[in-house]
Amino acid sequence: MSALLEARDLHYRLGSRTVLGGISLSIRPGDNIALLGANGAGKSTLLRILLGLLRPHAGEVLLEGKPQSSLKRRSIARLMAYVPQSHTPSFPFSVRQIVVQGRLPLNGLGQAPSRDDHVATERALAEMGIETLAERTYTELSGGERQLVLIARALVQQARLIVLDEPVTGLDYGHQLRLLQHLENLANQGLAILASTHRPEHALASANRAWVLDQGRLVADGLPRDVINADLIQRLYQIKVRQIDSPPHRFFVPLES
Repeated sequence: MSALLEARDLHYRLGSRTVLGGISLSIRPGDNIALLGANGAGKSTLLRILLGLLRPHAGEVLLEGKPQSSLKRRSIARLMAYVPQSHTPSFPFSVRQIVVQGRLPLNGLGQAPSRDDHVATERALAEMGIETLAERTYTELSGGERQLVLIARALVQQARLIVLDEPVTGLDYGHQLRLLQHLENLANQGLAILASTHRPEHALASANRAWVLDQGRLVADGLPRDVINADLIQRLYQIKVRQIDSPPHRFFVPLES
């Protein structure tokens, strides 16, 4: 299966500090990738480069085999959708209005939503199970509900790859698990998912691939259970843990110092 996105030998610096050094990776349909790494490891920089929001100092990103640098923003948006960690619009839009905005990369600015746009919006609301929120004001929703709305907006964009920046931050336990299940379902339908996270247990529970960044380098790319273990936790977060395997689950318990 051909790659939707491929990064080749990416490098990025801030002054004399190397933020990313020699990153190569690829994303294919059906991937549900958890991006792990401590604060300062380069996760946000990597996501911004993959999204085309930041130019690497060396290396290149290919989208369906074409150099990203040669593509217009509208073409990139037709392939990739971005779900930020937090999003507060300046106008109190309804949920339905927020979701239909995902059609802008397809239709362009200044075009009134068509019947097809409305059909796609209702389908995405149903897919995420938030039809009852359609007329609610987006700014009045809980954090978990907002994340589902933004994913619905990504779905109507018809993007094949959805990139999420720490999507469970600030969500209660129930919303975290429901969101992870939604992402897993979307990957099972053939979409590609890339989500940064500080929660190794979430990667183990729902992702089918784990990328691990450490000091600007990709130190692991593989099945979460092959990659995430007590040694990795200590390396990334400087904390000793005891690993408990109770198939199909894996837990980590801090050890006394």
